[in-house]
Amino acid sequence: MAEKTVLITGGARGIGRALALCLAQRKWNIALCYRKSEADAESARAAISALGAEALTIKCDVSDADAAEQMVTTVEQRFGGVDILINAAGPYHRVPLLDETLEGWHEMFDNNLHPIFYLARRIAPAMKRAGWGRIINFSMANADQMIGQTHVTAHYIAKVAVLVLTRSLAKTLAADGITVNAVSPGFIDSGSAPEAELKKMQKKIPAKAIGELKDAVSAVEYLLSDEASYVNGTNVHLSGAWGI
Repeated sequence: MAEKTVLITGGARGIGRALALCLAQRKWNIALCYRKSEADAESARAAISALGAEALTIKCDVSDADAAEQMVTTVEQRFGGVDILINAAGPYHRVPLLDETLEGWHEMFDNNLHPIFYLARRIAPAMKRAGWGRIINFSMANADQMIGQTHVTAHYIAKVAVLVLTRSLAKTLAADGITVNAVSPGFIDSGSAPEAELKKMQKKIPAKAIGELKDAVSAVEYLLSDEASYVNGTNVHLSGAWGI
């Protein structure tokens, strides 16, 4: 596959960072979007550069539609375009449903769902002109079950909606050589969850193991590959059979 430009939201840490470092080994151009983790973003940029790839870090609140679209313009000015969009940002908080604030409720949708629409709308026209593109959105394991959630309700509903948006974008863009797929992690040792929580949940996972960053990287690598050119609108469960 020829040199590509990849834009990753939530790329400073965890799965986003692991993906950035993996794709940098291909000497692809990597643009990382972060909101608060400037030190982590700069560390990732240095690691990408050490691998011989071009790196760009951009501080951006992608819940702001204008800021998200301007970020894409910045990437285009640096690299000429965006071939691959990976929406890996996904903040959440735990709070009993009826104790949730209006601000907290809206925050979950503003940061998990809406940016995917903002960025896809901005990037899709250039992908259509090129006749090729890849968009990968991160949801969560069990989102397609649409079960009741009492402590992460808004986050969960937003991730359910990510799956619907993914499928809708896939149907809209398939004729233009663009694939849009979702990856839905369960419990991945990405550095964001306390070790005690992971050990507790491990007993409930059918595979009896916590996922590793390399598992997420491998799933995304496949969806980006030419071998997956006919895989469109799918949801890849990355959970060791938990949540299905």
